[in-house]
Amino acid sequence: MACRSMLRKLEQRKLITLPVAWRKGNQARIIPSIVHSCDPIHCELKDLQPIHILMVPGRGDMDNLFHCLMDRYHYLGCRGHVGEHIKYIVFDRYNRPLACMLFGSAAWKTRARDLFIGWSPTVRQVNLKLMTNNTRFLILPWVVVKNLASYILGACLRRLSDDWQNRYGHHLVLVETFVDRSRFVGTCYLAANWMRIGSTCGRSRQDRYKRVTVPVKDLYIYPLAEDFRQQLCDRI
Repeated sequence: MACRSMLRKLEQRKLITLPVAWRKGNQARIIPSIVHSCDPIHCELKDLQPIHILMVPGRGDMDNLFHCLMDRYHYLGCRGHVGEHIKYIVFDRYNRPLACMLFGSAAWKTRARDLFIGWSPTVRQVNLKLMTNNTRFLILPWVVVKNLASYILGACLRRLSDDWQNRYGHHLVLVETFVDRSRFVGTCYLAANWMRIGSTCGRSRQDRYKRVTVPVKDLYIYPLAEDFRQQLCDRI
């Protein structure tokens, strides 16, 4: 999708001529309304056990439920994703949905992260696939359970690299996430032993001329391997 967008921009600038499209693109995904329990869940974490974390396999009923919940209850929504990604839905012992998580492509470049890792732009281009970004984390609004968020984060991270290996044929060594400080303080990430290593400068990645301001976000990372720096800086 990113390549297609670039080609269209080049055509708009009359630098290239594209063949006639076979079909209309950029069609918004239709999010189905899936029936789900919205009964208040206010209890202790142990009362929900065993908690089941299911990886969404692809298009189908589980994927529809994931997008329904994200679109309806996450402030950013979730109508699509590009590149390698994994989606999880979390259920309690009664098969009631509790949370959704999406891991996708890591940020192309971030000053605080890149200085923390110590890699060069050339090496980053090769090894960025060994990272992922927790782009969405949703605890459903009727769920109020102490320590649930940090528990889910820990459980997902323990299986994430293996799930990535099984789906895409390579492992992961580092996870990042960006927390909008105007909305959240990152408590659950800190409780799950993530490290805050800096913040963004309030600029959009599309802002070539530094005229667009966006909310400042704190950057958190979680190593999945002790030698993550060595693996990320290795010249393959």
